[in-house]
Amino acid sequence: MFLDLAVSLDGFIAGPNGEDGGLHDWYFAPGAAEDLKAELLGSIGAIILGARAFGTAPDGFDTPYHVPHFILTHHARPSVTRGGAAFHFVTGGIESAVDQARAAAGDRDVCVAGGADVARQFLHAGLLDEIQLHLVPVLLGGGLPLFRDADPGRLTHVRTVQSAHATHLTYRLSTRKET
Repeated sequence: MFLDLAVSLDGFIAGPNGEDGGLHDWYFAPGAAEDLKAELLGSIGAIILGARAFGTAPDGFDTPYHVPHFILTHHARPSVTRGGAAFHFVTGGIESAVDQARAAAGDRDVCVAGGADVARQFLHAGLLDEIQLHLVPVLLGGGLPLFRDADPGRLTHVRTVQSAHATHLTYRLSTRKET
């Protein structure tokens, strides 16, 4: 299981009002990091998101990841499907989301894709094998920090991929706990 987030040079995954601030432009730029995007599309079998990262769309959102998405929320609601992706709402906490995502992913990877609170919960619980950060050359000056009060343990560099719009960093976590 891995965390995959875009982050600003000053450590934020969203601006002061929750805005994107250009953090995801790298993904949609023509020709940007095509090998990395193809790798992600081919390896991810399920995605876990928080309710804020999911947004307010009642019928889901368009995504190239046509895999089950598990949305952590305090408010139960029926699953929805849009554009080949199913969105399931999980009220039982991160352990329940992990169990459901692993079952859905089979032998493929489970990706934790945000937001900040969900990422920090997974870091604190020691449930991640790797962190993949897309370091975007913007300064947001404030917002939602990824590593506030986080103690992810020892990080071991796995790889760095440079693209025209971001530097993609992957680290293995040494404090992974078994569930």
